[in-house]
Amino acid sequence: MSERTSGRRRAAVAERLVAVLGYHKIGQPPDEWWSWQYVPGEVFTAQIELLRDDGWEAIEVERFIAGLRAPELIPPKSFLVTFDDAYRSLREDALECLDRLRLPAVVFAPTDFVGGWNRFDHDTEPREEICEWATLLELARHGVSIQSHGVTHRALSTLPLSEQEREAAASRHLLEKQLGSPVRLFAYPYGDPGDEQRLPGVLRRAGYEAAFGYGGGALRLPADNPYMLPRLAMGPDTDVREELALRA
Repeated sequence: MSERTSGRRRAAVAERLVAVLGYHKIGQPPDEWWSWQYVPGEVFTAQIELLRDDGWEAIEVERFIAGLRAPELIPPKSFLVTFDDAYRSLREDALECLDRLRLPAVVFAPTDFVGGWNRFDHDTEPREEICEWATLLELARHGVSIQSHGVTHRALSTLPLSEQEREAAASRHLLEKQLGSPVRLFAYPYGDPGDEQRLPGVLRRAGYEAAFGYGGGALRLPADNPYMLPRLAMGPDTDVREELALRA
């Protein structure tokens, strides 16, 4: 057997599928609003149970990161649950679901808004309070990993290089200082990665090991670029089985 053939076979054996699910809010929107970002708890539970019924296994952050380097360390079909923006409703509505399902998760927090509210999308979404530091610590005690969503929740494509560097470095530094746990993942606000040639270097220098946008289904590992990983945007009407079949 040639070395090239052997390498191809090893790569085929090692390849893994990971569905990275991107949520925002669990629960119901206020009566006067309709928003796709809200997923009722029973719908969230059904989506997770459907994945498990189809043989997908939930993994936590550390195992996901290990799988980026060595795909054979994770199951052939796994999924990672993520939430953007660190809304306080995660503590009020999502945590019960996560605990009951024994489900690890990731929350991406924009540090300028910790303890505040979602001023960054006040004209398109209902007002929602964002977790305080104490609440983020409580989530972490329940197996929720708190990772970076930048500082100001601005689209990176609108920022000069110096501001992109600050968004990456300052958010990581503050999260690690306040929470006492490593921050290794970044989620692009609005799924906007800015300059796809430049941003991986910015994030690598800031100490990140991977970053997420949107626009994808099942991620195939090993990944060509760990700083441009897709997530599947999850809403109340998302047919997760169909989406993963179409995008795998």
